[in-house]
Amino acid sequence: MIIYGKNINLRTVEIDDAEFVFNMRQNQNRAKYLTKITGTVESQREWIKNYKQREKEGKEYYFVIESKDGEKLGLVRMYDFRDDSFCWGSWIIKEDAPKTTAIESALQIYEFGFFTLGFKRSHFDVRKGNDRVIAFHLRFGAKIVGEDELNYYFNFEKSDYEKIRIKYIKYLR
Repeated sequence: MIIYGKNINLRTVEIDDAEFVFNMRQNQNRAKYLTKITGTVESQREWIKNYKQREKEGKEYYFVIESKDGEKLGLVRMYDFRDDSFCWGSWIIKEDAPKTTAIESALQIYEFGFFTLGFKRSHFDVRKGNDRVIAFHLRFGAKIVGEDELNYYFNFEKSDYEKIRIKYIKYLR
């Protein structure tokens, strides 16, 4: 599956992406606030094989963020689907990616989650200390609804997205 955007596309991860996924998740600077992964490229391949079944069942989506010419720029996941809410995260973007990659990939996730899949809200967590990402979500209108030792927990309503979307429409078209 491919979600087409203005300057980037999101396409579902394939087994051939295992090395890219593994290397991105091993990057100490970029993956600092993500759950640590262990194993090898081969174990990543196995994880992707298992994920593809969850994707087929519509339970989860793992995307490679790509430029229009197919350069791999990052990764983002949608998972933990609840009645009317989806979680997204594992969001990691290469250091040399175009500046608009983050905003465009977030918008594409919300467009897909709210308008294609029909969810009414998004829930997600961000590790404490990940100040740039926390600020990003707050600017978008997401609300902190809880916290623990490690994370802030956010909710973001479709109705709030529909309001902020107008401000960011230039990144969608």
